[in-house]
Amino acid sequence: MTAQRITKRSVEALQTSGGEFTVWDDALTGFGVRVRPTGAKSYVVVYRAGSGRGAPVRRYTIAAVGKITPERARARAKVILAAVAHGHDPANQKTAERGVPTVAELADRFVTDHVRAKRKAGTAEFYRDILDRIVKPAVGTTKADKLTRLQVGRLHSSLADTPFQANRVLAVVGSMYAFAGRAGIVPEGISPARGIDKFKESRRERFLTSEELERLGSAIREAETTGIPWSVDETKPTAKHMPKAKRSTRIAPSAAAALRLLLFTGCRLREILHLRWEHVDFERGCLFLPDSKSGRKTIILNAPALAVLSTMDRLGPYVVPGDNPERPRRDLKRPWDGVTKRSGLTGVRLHDLRHTYASFGAGGGLGLPIIGRLLGHAQSATTARYTHLDNDPLRCASEAIAGRIAAAMDGRPKAVTLPIRKHG
Repeated sequence: MTAQRITKRSVEALQTSGGEFTVWDDALTGFGVRVRPTGAKSYVVVYRAGSGRGAPVRRYTIAAVGKITPERARARAKVILAAVAHGHDPANQKTAERGVPTVAELADRFVTDHVRAKRKAGTAEFYRDILDRIVKPAVGTTKADKLTRLQVGRLHSSLADTPFQANRVLAVVGSMYAFAGRAGIVPEGISPARGIDKFKESRRERFLTSEELERLGSAIREAETTGIPWSVDETKPTAKHMPKAKRSTRIAPSAAAALRLLLFTGCRLREILHLRWEHVDFERGCLFLPDSKSGRKTIILNAPALAVLSTMDRLGPYVVPGDNPERPRRDLKRPWDGVTKRSGLTGVRLHDLRHTYASFGAGGGLGLPIIGRLLGHAQSATTARYTHLDNDPLRCASEAIAGRIAAAMDGRPKAVTLPIRKHG
């Protein structure tokens, strides 16, 4: 062990001697340069973690020579030694921090250990998509205990064009950090998503009219028979290699059937795509779903829905099979995009078919409790979104009021008015 003033020139002059050795600074006790047998050099600080000769000796590596200047390394060494003087153990703290996972590693553990084990498959897939597609690319390399509210807030703000998705990111990050706190990965109760104002969300509801449903039905029939015609952009270089024959796209019969079942039953997408033949009871006219978003659920099959199911081929355990008959179809994106474009309903979502089913029931005066049971709503507040469509009582009340006013204006105070029908 030797001591000398550590400068740029003296550090560059150090040569390996076949073994590891350290040259100490003659002005700052504990600060030195370690030289490995390979010739690699690094600035280090050595100190005792505690008081007395029995306190353990720690070595803290500041940085590799060449990464920072000797002057900068000496300044950092002084900060480290000052922390030691105040009772801290920087080397031990650094070792502990190495054991903290990154946000990406935490996300993987969160999905594997918590979400997939305790959430429904659809929810787990939603969480995984949010984390893999949005959170990991933005802050995945950050240590989980170092992620700040500022970072999460900037990520949230960057998604301003999709407020619903932006707010779901906050929810997923918040849930992930609640899990991390319970697991002891980060201090419990700490969440970088807390306190960030959410964007205002506009409820996205779209109800198809009878005329729109007619166009949609025509497009589905065309798609499953002759196919939906499509054209090639002749200005693109690849256009000359496309076949000149009639260009059209047909959708699978099971995909067309799935679209009709969504309309005729008001089911959620996964309730139809994951439907197994064993859950279909033709005799009772019901679907008995062992699991759904709201738990076990019975769906009443009307005549149109039964007609669709009775004409479908049983290719495997699932009513709507995927490319592998033993597995369900993953989604209906491509067939839905095709038929909505053909019918001029671009922008209409698959979930809007469920809204349309409910809107026809509400507009027909069936009553919100009945509609809620048909849709499988666990809370009556969920069905309340269709209150403005349940216009039968309001229409009767309006007729009664205006009838009496018109009678008075015409000098007919005892004119007969329409009674208000009671709903029990």
